[in-house]
Amino acid sequence: MFIVNNYFLAVVFCFVTMLCWGSWGNTQKLASKSWRYELFYWDYVIGMVLFAALLGFTMGSIGDEGRPFVADLSQAAGESIGWVLLGGVIFNASNILLSASVSLAGLSVAFPLGVGIALVLGVIVNYLGAPSGNPVMLFLGVALIVIAIICNGIASGKQQSGAEAAVNNRKGLALAVVAGVLMSLFYRFVVKGMDINNFEAPAAGMLTPYSAIFIFSLGVLVSNFVFNTLVMRYPFVGEKVSYSEYFKGSFGTHLTGCLGGAIWCLGTAFSYIASGEAGPAVSYALGQGAPMIAAIWGVFIWREFKGASKSVNWLLALMFLLFIGGLALIVAAGN
Repeated sequence: MFIVNNYFLAVVFCFVTMLCWGSWGNTQKLASKSWRYELFYWDYVIGMVLFAALLGFTMGSIGDEGRPFVADLSQAAGESIGWVLLGGVIFNASNILLSASVSLAGLSVAFPLGVGIALVLGVIVNYLGAPSGNPVMLFLGVALIVIAIICNGIASGKQQSGAEAAVNNRKGLALAVVAGVLMSLFYRFVVKGMDINNFEAPAAGMLTPYSAIFIFSLGVLVSNFVFNTLVMRYPFVGEKVSYSEYFKGSFGTHLTGCLGGAIWCLGTAFSYIASGEAGPAVSYALGQGAPMIAAIWGVFIWREFKGASKSVNWLLALMFLLFIGGLALIVAAGN
């Protein structure tokens, strides 16, 4: 299987993770013009599973190091599989809430808050589980990102107008907070099922990144029949949705959702691959720089802050600077 053997390449992989995690939400924005997010999410999960299998049979099956994808799956212990499946279930619960938050509060608001909270709590959880890197620089970088999240929240509050918009925004922010707390936990459970210290010759029964992301995606798919079914029946906003409506969607609409899942899956797989060289705390923290990417899409492409006041624009500029500074410190912390 393909393995990252140096810190620089691991950081490059983590930045790809950040781009993917911060960009998949665009597919939801595109689909939302004619498609409820609950229906979009089914295509998103299907895309995730298919792309995880594709990665396993390509990158996970080449080279002389590590175990090939199929061999790795066949030797995996039940405990390792269980940890990774649990990570998939926890992630799915958080991601459904985050998708709902995006539909209510917008991409440039939901992502920085939800994923930013996940970054802060997740770095702490992953560092305590597997310490790596300079803790002072790592947590100083996280502190800057916390301030960036606060700036984004203040800017969002200043931008909202109208009673209905304010109510939706508050509901979206609340969902983003819960999503962020849940999202901070999933990565640590996945890592417990992987031998992150030796991808070249992994311990018997443990998983490697390619088998882990595939099993993880299956955990997401199976739990989706529970979580998304409940959300379809009891939606956070709007009327309930039936499964029959899903099959009325156009090919392009379904493809958009699958693309979103594939983008997220690529980023997550690269994060797992990089974790062996960079360590779980650093690779997770860099990937969770995704709020800055999402904010860039929301501010400059989707124009979610169009016509904002000077004070809002200054807050957004400060947010970007703080995110960049925080990410730079996190990168330096791993050297």
